[in-house]
Amino acid sequence: MMKKPVYLDYAATTPVDPAVAEEMMNYLTPDGVFGNPASRTHSYGWQAEASVESARRQVADLIHADPREIVWTSGATESDNLAIKGVAALHESPHIVTSTIEHKAVVDTCAWLETRGVQVAWLRPDADGRVSPQQVVDALQENTVLVSLMLANNELGCVTDIATIGRHLRERGVLLHVDAAQAAGKMPVDVHALNVDLLSLSAHKVYGPKGVGALYVRRAPEVRIEAQMHGGGHERGMRSGTLPTHQIVGMGKAFELAGHHLEEESRRLENLRERFLAGLSHLDGVHFNGSREHRVPGIVNLSFEGVEAESMMLGLRHLAVSSGSACASASMEASYVLRGIGVSNELAHRALRFSLGRFTTEADVDFACQQIIEVVGRLRSLR
Repeated sequence: MMKKPVYLDYAATTPVDPAVAEEMMNYLTPDGVFGNPASRTHSYGWQAEASVESARRQVADLIHADPREIVWTSGATESDNLAIKGVAALHESPHIVTSTIEHKAVVDTCAWLETRGVQVAWLRPDADGRVSPQQVVDALQENTVLVSLMLANNELGCVTDIATIGRHLRERGVLLHVDAAQAAGKMPVDVHALNVDLLSLSAHKVYGPKGVGALYVRRAPEVRIEAQMHGGGHERGMRSGTLPTHQIVGMGKAFELAGHHLEEESRRLENLRERFLAGLSHLDGVHFNGSREHRVPGIVNLSFEGVEAESMMLGLRHLAVSSGSACASASMEASYVLRGIGVSNELAHRALRFSLGRFTTEADVDFACQQIIEVVGRLRSLR
């Protein structure tokens, strides 16, 4: 049987941790907790509701929030939509500030709102991929109601100074939404220290199941958003729909594990990243994209002179890597994120994202370096 490729695309998705999968199995079959959490008339529903609330606390604990501030969604994409559209819908002529390198869930949502008459300011980050607090302050208008920015960028791994931005916005009474899908479980996330009002999370980026996520909605003082999905008033009226108990329990367990191993795993991934970069250090014509200093540990974005990303991925058949975000991988266009930080069109077409994770080993990293050096050398010799 052919050996599986070495998986280096953890930023696209993570495998479900075996402990999470085992926990989820207790919520599917007749001998498990399969009831509807909204069924308040019998023990099946009570047990399911108790499990959902336990998971709500597990998710809240990782980001230092109150469990009552966690709203379940189908993933970070829905959370982003709910936060941005939910705030905009409560204002007559709103102005929103975001950046050109946000996840498509934010970029496309803001672009759609523009077609409905909402004003959007599109900030261009610096070459490190970070939006500065001053850029945000300079973009504010009297009718600015929301700023939406990533904590950790999904293609570059760079981390923006959200805490300082949030402090400026609090002084001006402007809400701050943060997409933390790539940050949770990879770095400390404290909603109070970050001064955020709304924060999006996803289970499948943290070794939990796909199809479930959450939106943090600050309670004190209360942040109001208009529901985008109606049908039963679930989740304090913010998001209707029968809750998928098994997925929610999986997300809770995954976030609990992430909290327990955060420091240890961050150090391990830092070491693996440095080993990876050291292994490629003798390869000429390699460009590091994004900030080297302000970043989550597991994501590395590199451009290789003289080698098209598509050709390189075909050559790296024993590695699973990507040329950018999974949500845009079907496009042959150069990454809008790389172009957004000033990378030339040529080098953007020659960039690959390598993302390491919980099950990456030193042997995987060494094998990846050997494969990359071999494939780049072969492709360059064909020019």
